This record gives sequence, structure tokens and C-alpha cells, in this order.
Amino acid sequence: MNFINNLESPKFDFHDIALVPSVLSKVESRSQINLQFPLPLVASPMNSVLSIKRKERFNEDFYNQLLGEMIVCVPRSYEYSKENEHLQWCEFAFKSISLQEFRLIETDFEAFETIVKDSKGILVDIANGHMWKLLDLSKIFLKKFKDKKLMIGNIANPHTYDEFSKIGVHYCRIGIGGGSVCTTSANASIHYPMASLIYECNQIRIANAHKSKIVADGGFKNFADIIKGLALGADYIMLGGILNKCLDSDSHPYLWKRFKITNMSLANWFYRNKFSLYKRHVGMSTKEIQKIWGNYKLKTSEGIAKWNKVEYSFDGWLENFNDYLKSTMSYLNCTNLEELKEKATFVFITENSFRRFHK
Repeated sequence: MNFINNLESPKFDFHDIALVPSVLSKVESRSQINLQFPLPLVASPMNSVLSIKRKERFNEDFYNQLLGEMIVCVPRSYEYSKENEHLQWCEFAFKSISLQEFRLIETDFEAFETIVKDSKGILVDIANGHMWKLLDLSKIFLKKFKDKKLMIGNIANPHTYDEFSKIGVHYCRIGIGGGSVCTTSANASIHYPMASLIYECNQIRIANAHKSKIVADGGFKNFADIIKGLALGADYIMLGGILNKCLDSDSHPYLWKRFKITNMSLANWFYRNKFSLYKRHVGMSTKEIQKIWGNYKLKTSEGIAKWNKVEYSFDGWLENFNDYLKSTMSYLNCTNLEELKEKATFVFITENSFRRFHK
């Protein structure tokens, strides 16, 4: 039996910590703070955030909105076409592929080139990113495709981040089991608390001068979680459920979980008049998604489907995020995100302390 660390100093998550204001801050206004674009956010490659077929899309402007503000990872098996290719392959979009497709780089290079030729970034979207095979294939990709960015994941061990960083992977997607529709940790017992995982990956990066970006994925429930993740060292926070709850996310809303609404104007009317609208949020390892991917033999699922209540518009959520992030940075005497990582100071808090301000 082996333990990573002394049990007297267990790993921590976002509820266990709070940010402490700087002794004194020179920041007098949020206008002094510079948030560059894209914002430090990534749209998760999930069908309940970005739909899989254009003809089924609810709001065709949603991609344009996302691509103007954050990095987008387009779901696997998305149907690409000439009429929408400019949306996927802009500078801030990644094309998601499976490990099976990634293997073609060894077995059928011409077929692999066809898959990735129009993309500027590739996400190898697999549940277990700790495989030697992924590392080996990544080395080949980085050697063959100097002009494309590579994101791998998911991983949940700081030393795995170290291994992929050593070979020059551009983005490492970290986190397993924390997502609201992921059941890996609950059933397979594989987990590393996200706050500790981000912090330790960042410490490894600093110690070794690694360049690989940290993309924290799974379980971010609110603005505070996202801001703490950035302060702990994440370069980007990947969002699934939070974006699914947007009225204009790329999936259909249902009135009272019963009546599907396909007209955006009608959906807006219901939303403005306080009707209860819901959206299905579906884990990407569920049998429902396996069927969409064309799998005939369905595997045991490590995900679930659930209903999320529509809580906000994308623009409204994004405006609030910007304001809260700038507010935090003003308390910490920071004018940019790099300063946030350098200057952030945390304290550990008790459960009673958390309940005091958690509303």
C-alpha cells in the first residue's frame, strides 16, 4: 500500500480555501485591469453544450458568441461542412478526435492528415490520458505538425502533467470525475481533488520552466470556483454544465422538462416571463452518446444525463464573470492574469467558515 502524501496533510478542493486581500492595493478601478482575449475559459466538447448536427442546432449564433470570447472544443463526431467550417477552425477552436483516430498517425498517415488538415488545434478527447500510447503518439504529432496545437486529456496526476510537458504538448486537460455528469470517481474511485491538482501541476511547471498550458476540466460550479482555479495556476477553465445552463447554449430548451422548444424567439419570451425552462446535460461516456458515435457494442457508462434549469443568457453570465474576476483582482492588487497567479494568497478554512458566506 502506497500513499502519495502524509495523510495528515490531505488534498484540498475549492470549498476548503479562500483568497486573502492584498495588504494594500494600487488598483482603484476595474478599468485598470486588462483581461485579454480569448478569456481564460474553454467550452467543453459536449453535445449538450455544442450540438452535433447543424440541422438540430437551436441557436446558430452561439458558436459565434463563444468564439468571440473563449476557446471552443468542438465535440467528436461533429458533422463538418463547407457552410460552417469557418466557425470550427478559427484560431481559438480545437477539433476533438478519439484515440483510435489519433492512432492513424502511425498506421495510416494519409487518413490522419485528412482528419486534421483544416484544423489549427487538435484535442485528443479520451477519459484516461495516462496511457503510454498517448504519450508516444503525441511525440509523433508534435514532430510532424509544427503548425498545429495539441491538447491532451484527461489526466489526474501532477506527474503525468510533467511527462507531457517534457515533450512539449501545448495544452494539458486535467481533472477526472469532478464534472456534474461524470461518475468515474464515484464508481471507479479514481480522483485527485481539483484545487490540489491545479496547484501541484503549476508548481511542477514553475520548477521545471514548462510551457504546457493547464486546462482545468470538471466540477466548476460558480464564479468563485473558476476564479480560485485561475489563481491556483490554471491557464484555462473548461466549462460544460455552466454553459449548458445558458438560454442560448447550443441545445434545445424544454418547458417544464416536457415540451421541446425549437423557436428562439419563443424561448426568449418564456425566459423573460419567468417560465421554468430546462436543458438536458449528457455525459460524454453515456450509452446515449456512444450510440450517436455509432458504437454497436455499448460499454459500461461512467456518465449520466440530467436536467439543468436555464439560469441565464450567455452574455449575462459572461458580463458577471468579467466583473467578478476584475473585482477579485482589484482586492489582490493585480492588473492581469499572470499577476493573479503570482500574487494570490490562500488560507484554509473550516466547513463552518465556508457555510458562513456560501449562499
